[in-house]
Amino acid sequence: MNHLDVIRTFVQERLYPLEPILLQHGFDAVAPQLAALRQEVKAMGLWAPHLPPEYGGMGLTLRDFARVSEELGRSPLGHYVFNCAAPDIGNMELLLAHGSPEQKERWLRPLAEGKIRSCFAMTEPEHAGSNPVWLSTTARREGEEYVIDGHKWFTTAAEGAAFAVVMAITNPEAEKPHRRASQIIVPLNTPGFILVRNISLMGERGSGWLSHGEVRFEGCRVPVSNRIGAEGEGFALAQERLGPGRIHHCMRWIGICERAFDLMCRYAVRRELAPGRPLATQQVIQHWIAESRAEIDAARLLVLDAAARIDGVGAAAARVEISTIKFFVANVLQRVLDRAIQVHGGLGVTDDTVLAFWWRHERAARIYDGADEVHKDVVARHVLRQYGLNLRRHE
Repeated sequence: MNHLDVIRTFVQERLYPLEPILLQHGFDAVAPQLAALRQEVKAMGLWAPHLPPEYGGMGLTLRDFARVSEELGRSPLGHYVFNCAAPDIGNMELLLAHGSPEQKERWLRPLAEGKIRSCFAMTEPEHAGSNPVWLSTTARREGEEYVIDGHKWFTTAAEGAAFAVVMAITNPEAEKPHRRASQIIVPLNTPGFILVRNISLMGERGSGWLSHGEVRFEGCRVPVSNRIGAEGEGFALAQERLGPGRIHHCMRWIGICERAFDLMCRYAVRRELAPGRPLATQQVIQHWIAESRAEIDAARLLVLDAAARIDGVGAAAARVEISTIKFFVANVLQRVLDRAIQVHGGLGVTDDTVLAFWWRHERAARIYDGADEVHKDVVARHVLRQYGLNLRRHE
């Protein structure tokens, strides 16, 4: 079997059986079993597929990793067990590309080995997430230290993380807003770091890796050597981090779609409206199945094309393709999940299947990493420029 077949079998046989524990009792209840499975994945040579071999990974290209991500996405536990889950994967890629030798040794290597977790602190409750250069968190330089003050939320997996990569204003007087912020590593045992709470998402507060924190930095002092890249490069690094990150998310969403599609079809065939009359005999159900099949297949091809372009020319040159897949696949995900829940009826909104879990966690797919509307603007501007209209001149 090739590695995709091995991964698919592992997810189905080892992770699916743990999902009821996760759904009924939360992440902490399943964490010990996951720790053992992570060691098995390492022994199988399938650990950290996105990282080069010198960091214990498989060394896959982004396009090849995209196929792996789809397989792992069929279970909420897949990416975590294979050590390629957000936010760690983005921080690993960031440190690999831009970290100093000291940062790579102190933070990247244990992260790659699965010994620690991390988080990424950018979004602020006081400002619109769709305007990422509007930040209030500051990193004031005092000698060879930064003093960080600020308020962040949706800091995924902050609970139990060893460090955060924090986006903070270091150059408030810079003429260009995109040159005002930097990214700085803050160990979470630093005095002044406060995990205010895990935010409740549609009634689920979560814990550990499967949580989203509201955090504060109150006079947190870290050495200047904890800055990633040069001062003022924070936004550029964030954009570079988010390019491949959107491939990761989109292929994970396609994996979710495939699992939801499978559950929908199995239930439609098994469930009877009357003796001998399966739900799948209803034409509306058949249309939902056909529409879902077409949309999932189209989404996959769009994402693989974008991944190949990033591999070939880099994320900056593939900006339009990245924006296209972000809003398109997020909406396919929402429609497929909605159909699957509708087919399951009352069962679909319970935690007796994984569908309601995904609805709670993935409705935000159309918001995080750039709302639909922002990405549609990017694509429309690019298209209209080819017809001689520069929309920026009309703002």
